[in-house]
Amino acid sequence: MVDALTGGAVGHVGVALAFALVVIAMVYAVGHLSGAHLNPAVTVAFWSVKRFPAGDVIPYVAAQCCGAVAGSTALVMALGPVGKLGATLPMIPIRAAFGVEWLLSFGLMFVIMAVATDERVADGFAPLAVGLTVGFCALMGGSLTGASMNPARSFGPAFVGGLWYAHWVYWAAPITAMIAAAILYERLRDAEAPPTVQEVVSVGVQGPILAEAAEG
Repeated sequence: MVDALTGGAVGHVGVALAFALVVIAMVYAVGHLSGAHLNPAVTVAFWSVKRFPAGDVIPYVAAQCCGAVAGSTALVMALGPVGKLGATLPMIPIRAAFGVEWLLSFGLMFVIMAVATDERVADGFAPLAVGLTVGFCALMGGSLTGASMNPARSFGPAFVGGLWYAHWVYWAAPITAMIAAAILYERLRDAEAPPTVQEVVSVGVQGPILAEAAEG
């Protein structure tokens, strides 16, 4: 909306960077309080792999959607009805839009599962990993679908502005994709770690190099 109001002063890259920075900031700010569940699809995906209590799903999703509506309302009051209220609307055929949103959402949730649930990941990097993934997805898909990956983010401006065209895409694609990503990561979690330097076997173009041959 700011980009539209200023005649494109922010630019597509600037919008993607704003997406990334705000997510990084919010995860650092409230991750230790609520888990920084800013996205209903993330909440449902965590629940689907038994990493979030069923009784908290509806309150979290309600809070996310109410927050999105409040944010959209505040923007309209401050900036007026510019930029279609920041609504996510497909710029490509709906089937392709569903595919783009699905792939972006899958990638985002896969990263979230890695940094949020796997103790082998270094501490303190989750906000950066998640935020930068959101920024990359916005950079790649923003001009195609709005790169929502978040039903609440799409619901806010749709509700305030009455912009419901293809709105189902922004619920169905992120939720199904993130459930799939969460399940996949759970399956991969028990995969063996790469060998340490001491365990690495020297390999030539014909296979392992035997120690005796190497010494000879």
